Amino acid sequence: MKFIKSPLSGVYLVELEPHVDQRGYFTRTFCHKEFAKIGFHKNIVQINHSLTLQKGTIRGMHYQCPPAAETKIIRCVQGKVYDIAIDLRAKSPTFKQWYGFELSKDNMKMVYIPEGYAHGFQTLSDYAELIYHHSEFYSSECEQGLRFDDPKLAIKWPLKPVAISPRDQSFPFIGNEFKGIKI
Repeated sequence: MKFIKSPLSGVYLVELEPHVDQRGYFTRTFCHKEFAKIGFHKNIVQINHSLTLQKGTIRGMHYQCPPAAETKIIRCVQGKVYDIAIDLRAKSPTFKQWYGFELSKDNMKMVYIPEGYAHGFQTLSDYAELIYHHSEFYSSECEQGLRFDDPKLAIKWPLKPVAISPRDQSFPFIGNEFKGIKI
């Protein structure tokens, strides 16, 4: 695996290195020793799988606050998505900044998003599937979200949004009083 620093503090694009032969390929998608080199020392405690059917759909922007703040490792295994991370860490040099990554079945890239970030994505194809590795268990009490169309974030989605859940549409905009998450 190759870890490529993103413009956001602590976020990495992870390029897989498949071993290819006449049968197909084999690749490692997680190695605790390799992830420890970028500062990830926790265990993966939950793995989730999502399927989104319609191109242009947005899911997010979700995060969990302490004590259930989580690191996520995300990979697209079918289709293509524009994956977004937003830094919400109070003292981070990239506080309230976002960055987008194209993840697809074909490019075999993953994104590593540490604790204190919101995450979401827009599908760039019909039938997009993602696998998420989490360092914390899901906690409905600690789950929060931000609006995908918050003017203070000014996320530039590649496509016009076509489907957003009522829950994701009900998340608040970032107010001036928002000072970030203490991690």
